[in-house]
Amino acid sequence: MIAQTPSPPYYAVIFTSVRTDGDNGYAEMADRMVELASQQEGCLGVESARNEVGITVSYWLDLESIRRWKENSEHSFAREKGRREWYQAFKVRIAKVENDFVFDRN
Repeated sequence: MIAQTPSPPYYAVIFTSVRTDGDNGYAEMADRMVELASQQEGCLGVESARNEVGITVSYWLDLESIRRWKENSEHSFAREKGRREWYQAFKVRIAKVENDFVFDRN
């Protein structure tokens, strides 16, 4: 599903990853992180896709909202477990969205 974001500007946190083998509780934690992020003040939505490379983009009202999400204790626990067990490699990018364009056949 495509996140329903407001008119720009807002911010995108782009998390790109390559997984290790096996699930080891990853799917459950990934679902929990989307649920938890969605409850955070300033979160505008989350989109995710995975093949060989996984990409999750979360959208945020401002940089302060992103900082609070990074400091969330449950999110911090998941990040550390990811480093130990779930990811071969990952990269986080933060970008300011200045324009967006929509097409919706409906």
